[in-house]
Amino acid sequence: MQNDRLTELFDSLNGKFDIEVPPTGHESRFLDKLKSQQEATDLNVDKGVSSWKQLLAIAATIVISFSVFIIVQNQSGTLDLASVSPELSETQDFFTVTLTTELKKLNNERSPLTNQIINDALEQIKILEDEYKQLKIDLTESGKDQRVIHAMISNFQNRIEILNTVLEQIENVKHLKIKNNEFKNTI
Repeated sequence: MQNDRLTELFDSLNGKFDIEVPPTGHESRFLDKLKSQQEATDLNVDKGVSSWKQLLAIAATIVISFSVFIIVQNQSGTLDLASVSPELSETQDFFTVTLTTELKKLNNERSPLTNQIINDALEQIKILEDEYKQLKIDLTESGKDQRVIHAMISNFQNRIEILNTVLEQIENVKHLKIKNNEFKNTI
């Protein structure tokens, strides 16, 4: 289909292309004009003024870059555990890695038998994640209040606890299914 459009385009432009050859010496005349314009520009520009303008431009660029950096830092201002202290940064990293690992385990256990349990757990996790986002805002507004920090840690713990409980429930469902199959096979 793409080739058809290209073919139609070239067919409609057939005979309309500029195929004229420029007169002899065109390139050398063009290059001579460029050189004369460059020489005229070089004669008009004072070297001292030129370097002063360059320094001014560099200084303005540095000031603007620094200003943008400061503004971006202030706008992205919501804090999390990692921004409070190095220890809490390690705590946040631990919880994040643990949650990621547990979520992978949970998704690996998906089956028609466990799908509803997993979906319910993920909804609860989503609610806790939304609460955590609000806690980050609260932490920023409260000036790193210890109560908010404890609530954030508890939020992480609650999410991990939900995932562990669901994984245990899935194991129980699997064992019940195996026992039911064994019971059916012995009868």
